[in-house]
Amino acid sequence: MTEQPILSVTEISLSLKSCVEQVFGNIRVKGEVSDVKRATSGHIYFSLKDKDSVLSAICWRGKTAATTAAIQEGLEIICSGKLSTYPGRSNYQMIIETAEPAGIGALLKLLQERKERLEKEGLFDPSHKKPIPFLPNVIGVVTSPTGAVIRDIIHRISDRFPRHIVLWPVAVQGEGAAEQIAQAIKGFNKLPAKFPKPDVLIVARGGGSLEDLWCFNEECVARAVYESDIPIISAVGHETDTTLIDYVSDLRAPTPTGAAEKAVPVRLELNNLLIEKENLLKTTLIRNLTEKRLRLTTLTQSFPNLNEIIQYVIQKLDDKSERLQHAFEILVNRHTESLKHWSQLLDSYSYHSVLKRGFALVSHQNHILTSVAQAQTYPRLTLSFSDGTIDVNTLKTNNKQRTIPDQNQLDLWKNDSDK
Repeated sequence: MTEQPILSVTEISLSLKSCVEQVFGNIRVKGEVSDVKRATSGHIYFSLKDKDSVLSAICWRGKTAATTAAIQEGLEIICSGKLSTYPGRSNYQMIIETAEPAGIGALLKLLQERKERLEKEGLFDPSHKKPIPFLPNVIGVVTSPTGAVIRDIIHRISDRFPRHIVLWPVAVQGEGAAEQIAQAIKGFNKLPAKFPKPDVLIVARGGGSLEDLWCFNEECVARAVYESDIPIISAVGHETDTTLIDYVSDLRAPTPTGAAEKAVPVRLELNNLLIEKENLLKTTLIRNLTEKRLRLTTLTQSFPNLNEIIQYVIQKLDDKSERLQHAFEILVNRHTESLKHWSQLLDSYSYHSVLKRGFALVSHQNHILTSVAQAQTYPRLTLSFSDGTIDVNTLKTNNKQRTIPDQNQLDLWKNDSDK
């Protein structure tokens, strides 16, 4: 009897691991997610269970956002990957490559939970939405480069109002589609100045099932739309289809064609509107001018005759001038009489009137003398009469003062006596 070889614990563990991975190297498993643990390393540890059994599972760091988003507590998912063992604990586990919700019910549950969470964060807040430009110069389109969507958008914009269209081709369904759409939105916002930066973005795809449209429900796409500085019009699916991007975008269109209609106005309608406004402006202007002209004519007719006004003013001026002249003459006469009165009064107070009555004024060098004591102090005096003056000398004899006329005075007396 051949003796069995003795194996170490590590050898048997590695043999078992190799055997399991060879047999279960590519499997798909359906189960409910439970006991989710997200490590700081980025790995996700969880369990898949059904009503009878539990399977440990690991999702390594670096998997797609769709895969990691599907690993939600209580969500039923379908996982793809391989079965392996963990010798350190002598158990087996599934290494997850991809994961997706299992069935419509699971997708709707995940969608509702994600919608509520993003709404609490404020991604759907109407105050954050940006206005769509009335007539953009450049329109950016994020969609598949093939298919009817891009052709419909180009055709509709060309019919309404031709604009420059820039296409960023992306996958709109399947693995990696959400990441491509998010990167396209971010890329448009980061275009350098030498490239035509869009004034508005259209994110679009045609109709499909919930699974087909799921990439537009991914969180990375919703956040890219929220962070965009360029206004975004969402046009995903048909009118009855609703995705998370519709809640975050600045404007939702029911279809891709509807998005093109919301992006640009109809040039023909604008031309007609301009013609209508022009005609209305002309009509209003003519009516306004007619009314102003009529009003001006009415006011002109109500104006008094300018010549009559001038003549009336001249007549009043003549009257005032005549009255002023008469008043001036009266004033002059009044002041003349007053001046005569004061002149006569001044004459009556003048010492010359006194001299005419036989009095004389004694003075010395224009100093009037009013007493004998003052006269005795001067040897020469002046006597002023009404008809002239004479100079006299004063002499003292026996303490008495005697006035001796000068030669001129003596000649004057002699002439008077001869007469």
